[in-house]
Amino acid sequence: MSKTIIYQVLPRLFGNLKTANIPNGTIEENGSGKMSAFTPKVLKEIRRMGVSHVWYTGLLEHATQTEYPKYGLRKNHPAIVKGKAGSPYAIRDYYSIDPDLADNVPARIAEFEALVVRTHQAGLKVIIDFVPNHVARQYYSGTDNLGVNDNAQTTFSPNNNFYYIPGQAFAPSFDLEAGEDAYCESPAKVTGNDCFSAHPDANDWYETVKLNYGIDYLNNRRPHFDPVPDTWCKMRDILLFWATKNVDGFRCDMAEMVPVEFWGWVIPIVKQVRPDVRFIAEIYNPDQYRNYLWNGKFDYLYDKVGLYDTLRDVICGRQPAHAITRCWQSVGDIQGQMLYFLENHDEQRIASSFFAGDAMKALPAFAVLATMNKNPIMIYAGQELGEKGMDAEGFSGQDGRTTIFDYWSVESLHNSNAALLTNEQKDLRSFYTKILNLCNTSEAIREGKFFDLMYVNPHSNFFNPDKQYAFMRYAGRELLLIVANFDEAEVEANIFLPSAAFDYFGVDEAKIVSAKEFLSNEKMQWQIARDSHYPVRLAGTTARIIRFLNS
Repeated sequence: MSKTIIYQVLPRLFGNLKTANIPNGTIEENGSGKMSAFTPKVLKEIRRMGVSHVWYTGLLEHATQTEYPKYGLRKNHPAIVKGKAGSPYAIRDYYSIDPDLADNVPARIAEFEALVVRTHQAGLKVIIDFVPNHVARQYYSGTDNLGVNDNAQTTFSPNNNFYYIPGQAFAPSFDLEAGEDAYCESPAKVTGNDCFSAHPDANDWYETVKLNYGIDYLNNRRPHFDPVPDTWCKMRDILLFWATKNVDGFRCDMAEMVPVEFWGWVIPIVKQVRPDVRFIAEIYNPDQYRNYLWNGKFDYLYDKVGLYDTLRDVICGRQPAHAITRCWQSVGDIQGQMLYFLENHDEQRIASSFFAGDAMKALPAFAVLATMNKNPIMIYAGQELGEKGMDAEGFSGQDGRTTIFDYWSVESLHNSNAALLTNEQKDLRSFYTKILNLCNTSEAIREGKFFDLMYVNPHSNFFNPDKQYAFMRYAGRELLLIVANFDEAEVEANIFLPSAAFDYFGVDEAKIVSAKEFLSNEKMQWQIARDSHYPVRLAGTTARIIRFLNS
């Protein structure tokens, strides 16, 4: 048994060593990373960090302002493409790999297949995006023919792949290119974020169109699932296409905007072909968590509005550390299926001035999310190096995020050679590497029981539940005491260890024979007793993971 640890990376950014970084620059000016940048050596280093899965973000062919006419790829109108590179979530062809990422464009599927082989040879599994809710406005695939047979004179038909606004042309409420080369779409298709208007604004997903899964949105969301809608069948075939190319998992974009009935139908079909393939749902509505797990058959769900939001607030001083307890309690029965993270492509970088302003401030939070339970965790490429995400790349302005819309080179990623790292970057990467590897080498973290200590450690001269969080894990011979300090000041904490914890774990404290702190390898006091305090010195914004061995 091992813990699922996902490393999210955008190949377009990861392997791009060109450093011009011209805002709104073209691919010729700013360059693009390639799948070939993930060499056996690079993948070995990712594996060495303790990672089990690589989520290659943005592999599927998506709308772009870069033209590839000599390869027979249709041009996208620039007015409906966000950024020069385009959004990886405005899919142009579900059955193709993005040409920007290939060394030899006609061979891009073969290059992808080779990437899968290299990844597996490095002991890693492959996750790719599945974007089921929407596609690029100028979607075209010679394989699935999405929308080709639609009746565009009706808003909804269960036989259509898209929704339409009859009698109205697409005319956003903001300025697009005018004149002879203006983008034309008539009748207008419904925009991807359920915008049933021909006039989406700049904050809508105007570059995408909504897919029709048999829900009549304008008639009380009435479902039409019998017979099985054509869109369901087309999406099933897409998933099977990639699953049979040995993809190990799908991160399903905005899964909750697609009816749960579709997922409950399609996931078992895919798993009949590939029983080990995993499905991760991007979902933000806690009221729907269990529905998408139990009826939708998902393996894992994003834990964004719960643990991510709470940990961010604790790091930034907006919530007390003991709020973490409420988080895990709210999903207690499904906690093993919640995917924990502190960064991804949608969220602001920890080190940005929009978040913590210092990557080191997240260390206690990451120690908590990584060691608290058995569930999967994720880090975002550059997080382990303190990437700030403070560039104004073009379409993506200076917002604390690393752009997904522009051609760009991320300095922290192409300086990942150890000889080029600052001491702070080395320390940060070392911390992440230790924690991630510990997740797999420690039986207690990997598969042990959990006991929250906050209810017996109220405010005192030796513990501040607003700034410190403490819990225990246990399995086999290994008992762990984990204490995180979100305060920037050093603290001398005394952690109360109740009898209830020892009873719950079935541990006889008299048989404890040694104690060591994992992150520093420091030998610790090994005498512990029921209903007594254990002293722990914590530096500012860090954590201690103390292992007691049971004879």
